[in-house]
Amino acid sequence: DAHHKAIGSISGPNGVTSKADWDAVNAALGRVIASVPETTVMDVYNSVSAITDPGVPAYMKSLVNGADAEKAYAGFLEFKDVVKQNQVVSVGPAAIVPSGDKIGEAAKKLSAASYPFLKEVDWLSDIYIKPLPGVTAQQALKAIDKTIAMGSAMDGNLLKAAAEAHHKAIGSIDSKGVTSAADYEAVNAAIGRIVASVPTSKTMDVFNSWASILAGEVPNKMISMVNPLDANAAAKAFYEF
Repeated sequence: DAHHKAIGSISGPNGVTSKADWDAVNAALGRVIASVPETTVMDVYNSVSAITDPGVPAYMKSLVNGADAEKAYAGFLEFKDVVKQNQVVSVGPAAIVPSGDKIGEAAKKLSAASYPFLKEVDWLSDIYIKPLPGVTAQQALKAIDKTIAMGSAMDGNLLKAAAEAHHKAIGSIDSKGVTSAADYEAVNAAIGRIVASVPTSKTMDVFNSWASILAGEVPNKMISMVNPLDANAAAKAFYEF
């Protein structure tokens, strides 16, 4: 909610949010970080550090006033200490995953019909980290905002269950970037449940926002990378889901 509100107050050529909303975002981030053990935070820090070029910090600093950057960093370190002092020491309980529901049954059918297609996709391609053609940061931010608003409205337990399903699925990815059939099914079921936990209007806001900035060449390019018949079969199963 804090990020959604902050995006709404963005103004100026550099896309800066209001001071009040900036305060609220920092407070919200501090609280969510304090809600997990330090080890979990450091896992994220170390994982990102391992794939970040050591020259990145210096380059980013060169784009702004160096003295201001150092002042901001000093403030961040003080903030970090307060968060650490208020941090939990153990992980909370796992999410409760529904079973025997209609969405779970539908996910079985979707997964069985689309898994062969999933295995055809080149998940190791760098196309997934390329920017969307012709899309500005401001345009992308509006679509991201609708996505954040949808996420905020989702059932908290189901959202946590979806995150856990994705985490488990990443753990079973093979050398070609494909997760196991069981984990794929679990992810589909989890996504179905969180989408069902918000009104259709929220879902359509996200769909329409991304559709409005996605050039037709993008889906055409993705289709060209796989067997189109298998892609259509997967799409048909998705629509039924």
